[in-house]
Amino acid sequence: MHWLGRSNDKREDVKLVFENVKSIIVLATSYNLGIHHLPNIKEGKISRYAWGRDYHKVLDKKTRKLRLRLKDLGIDAKFYTDTGPCMDKQWAVEAGLGWQGKNGLVLNKKLGSYFFISVGFLDTEIEEDKPYQDFCGACTKCISACPTGAIIQDKVVDANKCISYWTIESTTDKFPKEISDNLNNWAFGCDICQEVCPWNNHKNKLSQEFNFLPKENETTFEYEKIKNMTEEEFNIRYLSTPMKRTKLSGIKRNMEEIRGKV
Repeated sequence: MHWLGRSNDKREDVKLVFENVKSIIVLATSYNLGIHHLPNIKEGKISRYAWGRDYHKVLDKKTRKLRLRLKDLGIDAKFYTDTGPCMDKQWAVEAGLGWQGKNGLVLNKKLGSYFFISVGFLDTEIEEDKPYQDFCGACTKCISACPTGAIIQDKVVDANKCISYWTIESTTDKFPKEISDNLNNWAFGCDICQEVCPWNNHKNKLSQEFNFLPKENETTFEYEKIKNMTEEEFNIRYLSTPMKRTKLSGIKRNMEEIRGKV
């Protein structure tokens, strides 16, 4: 993921992103549908955020409408939803949207951590909100639950140990043994540190966005179906979903890694 370092200057100086910036607003969009993976499942599990339509497409459309509405009010703005050089989690904390948990994710008392972050740069000054209090306290459930020890210290995740990195971003043909031995049937992403978080296990506000509902009611990959799937079938089935990022070859690799441990 060395590409992240290409725009450090813009992450450090927001005026290189939006020259006339005077305020920054941060938006949260929940993808928590109240649906859970069944325990002891033997199929390849898909991370919650990827069950439905690609969130970039969904939220870019929403923020485009908001930008046009702001323009009608005489406010110029620029929005990113994980689409540009922006310290989204840090701005979310500064804006009072939540606090950064030990697993590195932003947490909100009502939404937990199952939400997407959009950041808007405005050329108009607005009233400032106060940062959120950190409510993690002494809890270390996410650290203890991570099977690969990827959370190496408070708020710091080592991508080289993270199942999400290996199952989504990695282009290698084989996983290191310490990863393949601890996949826990995750075939695209991993939600373990979120699943054990107490803030995701109470009466969270659920998403009303139908685009995030599981496409064809699937929250897992079936080994035989993926094994025999053609590129054309994959492109049709997973059109406009996050799975396109990993491609069929990557999903097949992930399923083979899981299959070898079942």
